[in-house]
Amino acid sequence: MSVEQPASMPQRRILVVDDDTDLLQLLSMRLASAGFDVETADSAEAAINRIDISRPHLVITDMRMQGMDGMALFEHIHKKFPTLPVIMLTAHGTIPDAVNATQRGLFGYLTKPFDGKVLLGHVANALKLSSASLPQQGREADWRANIITQSATMEDILTKASLVAEGDASVLIRGESGTGKELLANAIHNASSRSQHPFVAINCAAIPEQLLESELFGHTKGAFTGAVRDHKGLFQSAIGGTVFLDEIGDMPLVLQSKLLRVLQEKQVTPLGSTQAIPLDVRIISATHRDLKAEIAAGKFREDIYYRLNVVELAIPSLSERREDIPLLAKHFLSILAKKYNKKTNGFSTEAMETLISSPWPGNVRQLQNVVEQSVVLSSTPLISSVLVQQNIHKEEEMLISLEEAKRRFERDYLIRILKITEGNVTQAAKLSKRNRTEFYKLLQKHQLDPSLNRG
Repeated sequence: MSVEQPASMPQRRILVVDDDTDLLQLLSMRLASAGFDVETADSAEAAINRIDISRPHLVITDMRMQGMDGMALFEHIHKKFPTLPVIMLTAHGTIPDAVNATQRGLFGYLTKPFDGKVLLGHVANALKLSSASLPQQGREADWRANIITQSATMEDILTKASLVAEGDASVLIRGESGTGKELLANAIHNASSRSQHPFVAINCAAIPEQLLESELFGHTKGAFTGAVRDHKGLFQSAIGGTVFLDEIGDMPLVLQSKLLRVLQEKQVTPLGSTQAIPLDVRIISATHRDLKAEIAAGKFREDIYYRLNVVELAIPSLSERREDIPLLAKHFLSILAKKYNKKTNGFSTEAMETLISSPWPGNVRQLQNVVEQSVVLSSTPLISSVLVQQNIHKEEEMLISLEEAKRRFERDYLIRILKITEGNVTQAAKLSKRNRTEFYKLLQKHQLDPSLNRG
């Protein structure tokens, strides 16, 4: 049986794990001759390290090994990467354990000794499951082209995204601001049978509450002051395709109840109309909020949460996928250097180290902004570490929390008023319209010594 891959298809990577070096070599040779990219590990611990660095498309492991055994390795993989198929090699005495593991998600098992053709048959079947994370041919060739990653965690999310794209289940994407939630939603749409129809996105936090209902559901001419013509609305515009509701956690409660009715009845009634319009759309929503906490606080409806959260995908922050930072930075640099007609073609070693080690509270969006500012301001082929640090600092100034912004303003205000009054606390308190005791407390809070401003 042959499972050789077409020349146009990237090699599928198989990780083989066994502490028996002879069997490890035999399996590697057999799989390599069938056209696979084979990696090996002589222990479960070594396998885990490899998977964390570069996610394979299939793991084949022996059950009995020194230290962590194959069953513990499977449990670890299945917990972290549930869509990564694992085939177990087992002796006759451990068949019951292998059978039990298949009920918990093990793809399959082979008893030793095994036939080479049977092995390749299992491999072919397992890779059908894992192939969702591989670039496809034809219409689906670039479904994930805009998502730049070499992260094992992100690859697992993309595998899930491709699997969920096959149906119409509602998807909830969780992730911090700037992680790429809309990119993932668009990728799911592109991988689906709806890809030839519209992908319509709306940011529920960006549209004024009084306009949101009209934007979502449409309105008829004369439905309210200013409605000078019929307006189809988001849902009607997306018929046949996908509706992406970004920052769904910011949708007002009154709108949530109306959205629930639309989801339940699969039809929408524009404002000012009594005519219900049938809907054929797929719903993908996203939020940076903890919706369960919002439900507990009475700010989000539990019934709509379960309607939207049939499948949940959680995108990690950029700080949790630092292996992607060099890849993303070089990708942005390539695009932006062309955009600004600059000869900048790389980062100094120190600059790249700065990028990799920075906290990135604004995630991928912040990284892109820093690279863009660096490209614009760079006068040399290599972007320097100093330039990167300056631009990161500027970005983080813009991304500080409201509380931190208030703290900084208060401290700067106190310093300025002490300079004006030359450290005279009574006069400074009077100017700031605060009593002397309260003003002293503010000085202590910010550890400011008024005597330093006296002439």
